Amino acid sequence: MKVFFKTIGKYLLPYKKNIFLNMAFNFLSAIFSVFSLVSMIPLLKILFKLEEKAYGYISFKSATGSIESLGHAIKHNIYCLITQVSENQGSAKALICIGLFLILMVLFKVGFTYLASYYIALLRNSVVRDIRMRIYSKTLSLPVGFFSEERKGDIIARITGDVTEVEVSVINSLEMLIKNPILILVFVVTMIIMSWQLTVFVFVLFPIAGLIIGRIGKTLRKHSMAGQNKMGEFMCTIEETLSGLKIIKAFIAEKKIAGKFRKQIEEYRKIMNRIYIRRYLASPVSELLGTIVIIIVMWYGGYLILTETSMLGPEKFLVYLAVFYSVINPAKAFSSEYYSIQKGLASMERINRILNAENTIVEKKDARPITSFNDTIEYRDVSFRYKTDYVLQGINLTVKKGRMIALVGHSGAGKSTLADLLPRLYDAVSGQIRIDGIDIRDYKISDIRSLMGVVTQDPILFNDSFYNNIAFGVDSATPEQIIEAAKVAHAHEFIVNTENGYDTGIGDRGCKLSGGQRQRISIARAVLKNPPILILDEATSALDTESERLVQDALLQLMKNRTSIVIAHRFSTIVNADEIFVLKDGKIIEKGDHVGLMELNGEYRKFFEMQYFTS
Repeated sequence: MKVFFKTIGKYLLPYKKNIFLNMAFNFLSAIFSVFSLVSMIPLLKILFKLEEKAYGYISFKSATGSIESLGHAIKHNIYCLITQVSENQGSAKALICIGLFLILMVLFKVGFTYLASYYIALLRNSVVRDIRMRIYSKTLSLPVGFFSEERKGDIIARITGDVTEVEVSVINSLEMLIKNPILILVFVVTMIIMSWQLTVFVFVLFPIAGLIIGRIGKTLRKHSMAGQNKMGEFMCTIEETLSGLKIIKAFIAEKKIAGKFRKQIEEYRKIMNRIYIRRYLASPVSELLGTIVIIIVMWYGGYLILTETSMLGPEKFLVYLAVFYSVINPAKAFSSEYYSIQKGLASMERINRILNAENTIVEKKDARPITSFNDTIEYRDVSFRYKTDYVLQGINLTVKKGRMIALVGHSGAGKSTLADLLPRLYDAVSGQIRIDGIDIRDYKISDIRSLMGVVTQDPILFNDSFYNNIAFGVDSATPEQIIEAAKVAHAHEFIVNTENGYDTGIGDRGCKLSGGQRQRISIARAVLKNPPILILDEATSALDTESERLVQDALLQLMKNRTSIVIAHRFSTIVNADEIFVLKDGKIIEKGDHVGLMELNGEYRKFFEMQYFTS
């Protein structure tokens, strides 16, 4: 339970009012539940013809000296009333009066039970919402590097399956953790008042039963963790299958990928079998142990009655058993829910791997704002590594405002990483990146990124309309501005020819569009943002010749009067760059304009001639 409250407690704190009201109504429900049971004693006495005759009411004012004297006065006056009704109206009428009183007590009991459930429902749903929102917000805030180290399918499994498991297993147990201790406390106090000898005997039996139940569920949490990890594996396989379906079919690899998935779900099945076998064992074991305890209690209670060593009469003993049975149910619920909590805590641990993940891209508390780019971007002796091997080493370059620079090199040379450092998708391990003479780590992150527009090789589009994809991230955009941005990107013509124009949906990741159309929508989005700094990461490398021409023209329009960093394999994009940097193994080995680098007759010329020859 300590782990439970440590894990879930922080989510409960904002809803203290709901917890207090739930506890208050559960306490009242338990009190009236006891009243409804105790009111059976006079009814049973009448049925068994063991009525206690009582005459003359006792004043409550004279019985305020102690709880015992007050209890005696209440009991005497109730029996006095029953005696009066029985003698004047008959025992049958007395039974009716007791029955009506019992109905009234049950009405109060169920009413307070409903109110307690009402407030726990508000609490439960609010906590689940907060957990979902917190993990989603954390996912958005984590640096890009975190997701390059994690499997995408496993992250999806944590956000979906693990949160659902927490909701089902843990949050649903909140009512048990709040309600049942109150019920047990009230019922146990009642049992002590009725017969302390019998209650002491019960307390000896309960720990033995609890120990047996605890040993059964000892390994459940470990198996649950393994099950959720295995779910993450096959969720990853599903995501990879959907993303690479064309390749799977083209290489006739359906059987291979199906075999991999079959193996994963078979391992998951075995783990879940072990989990549910232990989980389903809880209820029958609890029921068996509960029955054994009741039988032993009945034997010992009967012994006390028969030997007349206790004030416990037959009718009180029957009510005592009813109260004791009322304790058994919440106690059994503890054992049953214990397994659910262990299973849910395993999922919560997996969620906490995301929630507790360190965000390495941290904004300083006194970060300064930046609203415009006025002079230069400068990389000063910048080095970067993902884990151990350096991707960039000792990078020095300067980009003047309004100029276009290009980054050239083999795949893996560090070009994209170099560009990703500028909007702080990653942070340099050493060195500085400065904008207008100030380290970018001294600026507000959102301000830096607002200065930049990014167009990537694989356009990132959303399952929404043309309009919303172009307007993405620009809340104040007008329809006229969106249309103008589409025209600059040469996208307006094909958009208006669709069924609903700008309101037409483009499908998952723009699957209804060609590669060139997707890229032009991406460019239109950058045009609408109108950033002073533009990063083009191989924006035309995946396009055919005709699409490349259209996109290239759109890019030239986009780059007018902007500071541009262009990463490209196709030299048609970069021959007009003001300065070209050639990277190899994370280092700049050549720099200059196209003409100068060609005359240098080095690595750049090899790249250029290779592309010219192959094209």
